[in-house]
Amino acid sequence: MTREPIAPDDPRMRDFTAPHITVLLGELHRRGLPHGLLWGSASAGETILDGRLLVDFGNAPVSTLLNLLHLLRDLDRDAAWQR
Repeated sequence: MTREPIAPDDPRMRDFTAPHITVLLGELHRRGLPHGLLWGSASAGETILDGRLLVDFGNAPVSTLLNLLHLLRDLDRDAAWQR
């Protein structure tokens, strides 16, 4: 499935809180592990840029986390079709 990536300046990114990010990081760990993607030290950051909370794996915007999750979900969905 193709979709447009979420831009870092998307206004919806302002709605994410540290607990939201923590849950999304848990999903990223679960989905990424079978593919060798490990971010054991990633967490909801304390840095806020222009009203948006950054994720602490290189101070990435939440949109990066969401885009990674979309890619992993698509990969899992495609793998289910190939079985």
